Amino acid sequence: MTEKPSKSHGRKAIRPTLKPRELLTPTPDLHGVWKAKVITLFPSAFPGVLGESLTGKALQEGLWQLETVDLRQFGVGKHRNVDDTPAGGGAGMVLRPDVLGEAIEHTMAGVQGNWPLIYLSPRGRRMDQRMMQNLARCDGMTLLCGRFEGVDERVLEHYGVQEVSLGDFVMTGGEIAAQALIDATVRLIPGVLGNQASAEEESFSSGLLEHPQYTRPAEWKGRAIPDILMSGHHGRIAEWRHEMSEQITRERRPDLWESYRKTRG
Repeated sequence: MTEKPSKSHGRKAIRPTLKPRELLTPTPDLHGVWKAKVITLFPSAFPGVLGESLTGKALQEGLWQLETVDLRQFGVGKHRNVDDTPAGGGAGMVLRPDVLGEAIEHTMAGVQGNWPLIYLSPRGRRMDQRMMQNLARCDGMTLLCGRFEGVDERVLEHYGVQEVSLGDFVMTGGEIAAQALIDATVRLIPGVLGNQASAEEESFSSGLLEHPQYTRPAEWKGRAIPDILMSGHHGRIAEWRHEMSEQITRERRPDLWESYRKTRG
């Protein structure tokens, strides 16, 4: 199966405004650029770490886009309530389906193409590199950040929401997991890392964990860089790195090693 061609950087959608755009503000809407939409009670948590380093630079350059949707604005009544007690009793509160439904429909309005709707949930499929690779090939994604005891199940059923988990543990909300998912996906978009080989050679890309890395000085606290890496023989270096990847995967992640062996026949 052939991969989809790389996306272009897109075109800026120019809209008239009386307010001048400040330097280093979020980029305007770009046509054809991968975008993450995040429904959250804490929009101020974004971009967070996503606004730093390479992902932040790529965001400013328009290689990807980020939009936050404040769930509170869809709340019910004078106090903008977004949650209620669990049906059947129990501790905590559950996000209401009418509130979530309005937020989702508002956020997904006008969305076209391959655009998954994802709920960050500890009972979802665990994130992995293959998932990120697939998401990076989409046109964008919408992330729903839960709080309290979660969301009304009817919302997940009605909108066909995919559940995705950061790991086998429970957090107070989905914002951190959403940032992790976005970061791991955005870095795979062409141009974000600068050197595409970095993404191709790292852990999980080949089904194995990454080999050890070294840099100057040649010796540090009595520990020297392996001689093979200083030999200049690229073929032997590549062979050594592959052997080390296999060894580390076999020792640290038997589950990955078993899957790798099966794919190798």
